[in-house]
Amino acid sequence: MKQAHDGKAVETSVLPSFRAQQPFADLGFEFSDEVVPASFPDARLRWRNDRAAASVGLADLTDGAWMAAFCRFEPLPGAQPHPLAMRYHGHQFRTYNPDLGDGRGFLFAQMREAGTEGAAGGRLLDFGTKGSGQTPWSRNADGRLTLKGGVREVLAAAVLEVLGVPTSRAFSLVETGESLSRPDEPSPTRGAVLTRLGHSHIRFGTFQRHAFNGRADLIETLTHHVCDIYYPHIAPGPVAERGPRLLAAVVERTAHLVARWMAAGFVHGVLNTDNMNIAGESFDYGPFRFLPRNDPNFVAAYFDQTGLYSFGRQPEAVFWNLQQLAGCFTLVCETGDLVEALNGFSAAYREALRGAMLNRLGVVGRGEEADLALVNAAFAALAAGGEALRWEPFFFDWFGGEASSARALSGPRAALYTAPAFAGFRTALEGYEPVQPAALAAPYFERSEPEELLYDEIEALWAPIAQADDWGPFNAKLERLNDAREAMGLGR
Repeated sequence: MKQAHDGKAVETSVLPSFRAQQPFADLGFEFSDEVVPASFPDARLRWRNDRAAASVGLADLTDGAWMAAFCRFEPLPGAQPHPLAMRYHGHQFRTYNPDLGDGRGFLFAQMREAGTEGAAGGRLLDFGTKGSGQTPWSRNADGRLTLKGGVREVLAAAVLEVLGVPTSRAFSLVETGESLSRPDEPSPTRGAVLTRLGHSHIRFGTFQRHAFNGRADLIETLTHHVCDIYYPHIAPGPVAERGPRLLAAVVERTAHLVARWMAAGFVHGVLNTDNMNIAGESFDYGPFRFLPRNDPNFVAAYFDQTGLYSFGRQPEAVFWNLQQLAGCFTLVCETGDLVEALNGFSAAYREALRGAMLNRLGVVGRGEEADLALVNAAFAALAAGGEALRWEPFFFDWFGGEASSARALSGPRAALYTAPAFAGFRTALEGYEPVQPAALAAPYFERSEPEELLYDEIEALWAPIAQADDWGPFNAKLERLNDAREAMGLGR
C-alpha cells in the first residue's frame, strides 16, 4: 500500500500488529532535539533482521519500503514525525562530561511488540540508529559509522542473544556508499548506517543531565515516564515514593545484566554511564571482546590503560554507575531510601549469577546450596584450565549437565577434564539434569567446537567483505549462530 509522509509516497507493507507509539517524543524539547537524517544516495541494503522484524509486525516490508524506513528514515505510519537526537550527560572513565548526547544516531521510532500481552499492548521498543548523520551533539564529528563497525555490532548482538544476555538486536545494516576516514581503521573505509531494536535508549546519563542542571522538575517527569512505560508494576504516587522503587528495579535488572555478561565471558569495554540504560539491556557495541580464556584482567578497549573496565571489574564498575544514577534522585527523594535500593545490588547479583551459570550449563537448579557449589566449581575449573581451556568450549562441552559427561570426556578437551584439577567440577555436576534433554540431540552438539566470536574471527569475517565484497562468510556465521540459539534455547 501507499502512505503519504510529508508529501512523499512511501511504499509500505505492514502487518496488522504494527503499533507505533511516541511516548518519548511527548516528553518535549528538554529531552531531545529534532534532527534531519543524512542523505545516502548510493546506499545498499546489506542485512535485515527478519526475525526481529516479525516481533514488531514489520517482517512483510519489501526491500524498497525497508530502505525508505531504515536508510532514508521516512516516518513509519503512526510514529513520531521526526527523528529525535536524545540529550544526556555521562561519566566517561569516571570523568563527568556535560557535552554529550546522540552525536551520530537518533531515536527513529517507537512501537509496541507484537503478540505480547499488556494493558498497552506489549512492551515498548525503540528503533535507534548509529551512523545516521550529524546532530547538535556531534561535536564536529561526521556523524557516520564505518561498515566494519556495523558488521561488528550485528555479530555482537547475535552472539549475546545466543548466550542469553539481555541485548538490543541489530535490525538493519545499510552500506551508504560513502568513504570515511578513521584513525583506528585503514582509510578510506566504507560507511554504513545501522538500526537497532531495543527496549529503551534512556540512559543513566539522561537523568544525570537534568540533575547536573538542578532540574528537579525534569527528574520528576522522567521518573514518572520510566515507571509508567518500563516498570508499570510500580504503583502511581509521588516521586519521593516512586524514585527509590524505580532505582531498586533498575538495580535488580542491571545486576542481572552484568551477571549474564560474566557468564558469557563478555567484556563490554566502555562502561560509561551514558552506555547504560534503564531497561537493563546492553546496546551500542564499540570495542567489545569475548574472553578467549579465563582472565579477570582482560580488557576490550586499547585505550583502557588502567583496566578500569576489565572483565573482572565489570560488577564493580556497574555498581559505581548505579551510584551515580542514585545521586540524581537525591533532588526528589530521601537519601536513606536510595541507599537501601542500592544495597540490594550484591544479593541481586549473586542470585543472577547463579541463574546465569545454570543457563550457560543448560541444567535445572537443585537448590541454592548445591547451585552455588556448582557455580564456584565451574569458575574454579575455568581458572584451572589456564591457557589450555578456552571459555566458550567449556560451556559447550558440559551443556546439559551430567548427561553431557560422555561427550565432554571423549571430546578434544578430554585430557583436561579427566585431570585432578577438574574433579571438583565433575563431582559438583553430578545429579544435574538438562533443562531440555531433547536439545542434546541437536546437530549443533554433534560438533567438536562451538560458535565463538573471538577477535581473529571478526577480522577473518571482515576480510572478504573488504577485499571482494563477499558477504558469504558473514551470512554463514549468522546462520550458524541461529542454529546455536535454537539448540541452546538461551536467546529470544
